[in-house]
Amino acid sequence: MTGVEDFCSSRRDEIVEATRNLYETKGLDHTTVKDITEAIGVTRSLFYHYFENKDAVTEAVLDTYVDDFIQQVYYWNESRERYNVRKALQDCIKMLRRGVFDKDSFRIDLANNENASLYLRFYSRTAEALARYITDTTAVEYAQYHDIKIDHVYETFYMLIIGLVGFMRRYPDAPDELLEDLIAQTLRLDLSTIPADVASGTAALKARTTIEG
Repeated sequence: MTGVEDFCSSRRDEIVEATRNLYETKGLDHTTVKDITEAIGVTRSLFYHYFENKDAVTEAVLDTYVDDFIQQVYYWNESRERYNVRKALQDCIKMLRRGVFDKDSFRIDLANNENASLYLRFYSRTAEALARYITDTTAVEYAQYHDIKIDHVYETFYMLIIGLVGFMRRYPDAPDELLEDLIAQTLRLDLSTIPADVASGTAALKARTTIEG
């Protein structure tokens, strides 16, 4: 990437970041293109060089929210206790609650009827990215130690995410245990802590380490 391309990318990112900050403080409906350009000290013509209109920059802001949520999932996946499916499930529910119920002016505006189509795009985009990430990472590792008892893994995850988020928004007080059961039943998860062959291998390794120590 050339210096000019770096500058253009950086300027575009600045506009997106400023827009997101304004949406989170003033709200989507109360933020104008003029507000955005004044916030970072650029001309309206420069704004329109990068974005056709406010809707276009809003789509870019949605992408940052999706990226943030995928980053949360990445941290969950990397920090979860290996082989402990039940604990991973419990932590997953906590992560989902944060993602669904964190509120700022932008998220509140997204839930308004006037922005229904925008919310649906955000909802679908997040589910698609999340289902793809889990299919390519978490599910692959799970399959090394358990049988995957569902077909159409990506599609099942996608439908589960869409349904689960909708259920949580409709029933925000639903207990975590219920949500865990819904996920476990849908995915037909094996909730045993450690498969027998892994447990025996771990025990043998610990014994060998003790003896050698």
